[in-house]
Amino acid sequence: MVGASLISPAINPAASALASASPRTNSAPSAAGPGRKLKAIVAGGHPGDPEYGCGGAIARLTALGHEVVLLYLNDGGWPPTSSATRIAEAAKACEILKARPLYANQQNGHAIVDNDRYEAFAKLLEAEKPDLVLTQWPIDNHRDHRAIANLVYDAWNRSKRSFALYYYEVSDGEDTLQFTPTHYIDITAVEPAKRAACYAHASQTPDHYYQLQDSVAAFRGTEAGFSRAEAFTLQQRSPSDPLQLLMTR
Repeated sequence: MVGASLISPAINPAASALASASPRTNSAPSAAGPGRKLKAIVAGGHPGDPEYGCGGAIARLTALGHEVVLLYLNDGGWPPTSSATRIAEAAKACEILKARPLYANQQNGHAIVDNDRYEAFAKLLEAEKPDLVLTQWPIDNHRDHRAIANLVYDAWNRSKRSFALYYYEVSDGEDTLQFTPTHYIDITAVEPAKRAACYAHASQTPDHYYQLQDSVAAFRGTEAGFSRAEAFTLQQRSPSDPLQLLMTR
């Protein structure tokens, strides 16, 4: 892992076009000065979503000493699998990735996005004071995934864009649709940790879902020139681009 670049310099033409329009080109100050530790929140609709979409990036960040919080919209409980089982699985996954779990206390499969939830979620993020937040891409076939994206985006706007905002992909075609990356993160060396964290969610048929997500990682790796990569899209008007600054680590 030492000496590996966090973000690929080889970006496809479509991604380059987006990147050139992104806030990376402005003169906003970086969120990560020399030696400064970042706080990242990775938000997902359910336990397992951050791990599948960002497990490699999470492992890279925590290995560098940055703090990472996995923020789940709900606890994942869905008969016949209990909430207690899903929470225990998430705790194990977070332990593997050296991250901390946090819950927004909604109900699996019944996401609500209204004024009260916008207010509560914004306060939750404000209390955490993140430097960057990674959330699910809003064009997605699962309502819970779309809900967490809406809640995060609203909180980002409400905070006057106080943190860098990125989107990630999960189970492309089955869940995420029309995703166009601006950033690629090399996860080749940390793929075993990502795999272990995903398989910690033993009740969620990881043999199926990890194979699906790993095919996405292999494709992104081919795009970026790595064995395995995770891809992200930076939200325009973000105040900084911490993932870009980590590329030389």
